[in-house]
Amino acid sequence: MTVEKLKIGVIVGSNSKASINLQLAHGLVNLAKDKADFEFLDLSALPFYNRDSDADSYPAAFTAFKDKVRSKNGILLVTPEHNRSVPAYLKNALDGASRPYGASAWSGIPAGVIGTSPGGPGTAMAQQHLRNILVFLDMPAMAQPEGFIRWTEGLVDAQGQVAAASRDFLSSYMDKFLAWVALHQKK
Repeated sequence: MTVEKLKIGVIVGSNSKASINLQLAHGLVNLAKDKADFEFLDLSALPFYNRDSDADSYPAAFTAFKDKVRSKNGILLVTPEHNRSVPAYLKNALDGASRPYGASAWSGIPAGVIGTSPGGPGTAMAQQHLRNILVFLDMPAMAQPEGFIRWTEGLVDAQGQVAAASRDFLSSYMDKFLAWVALHQKK
């Protein structure tokens, strides 16, 4: 009997092509690519959410995005911190895919939260705000280990490989995240 790999959606909260969080996300996926199937969920086509569209003109881009979210066993959110909170780019995706009321794509899908920044706090405030949002969205979020990663040059190389100094911690993080997803499967 073969066991199907978990399907994990990876959402990066930055739309910068040079995003250090995108680089971290690639490093994390490379650490666990033999244990799960990962898909980066693109937020770039999502319009700015407006509840006026809920009634009769809900955007097709959000419908397609919600279908992708619903097809995943878990979601890994890799976020920068903007002004001590979640970037608008990420918040827009969370809001739009939770609407219209009663048709949220997020409900019951287990999540992991991690992020990187050159500063010492390493996205701690953004992650805390994101966890508050995930509670409302009914997404069981992994509490430990926390991943407040301080970005340094070479943390993840150009091939998406994590440096030796961080490999053990980030490998353990991914193992625990995948165990969390397996334990908290949407019923």
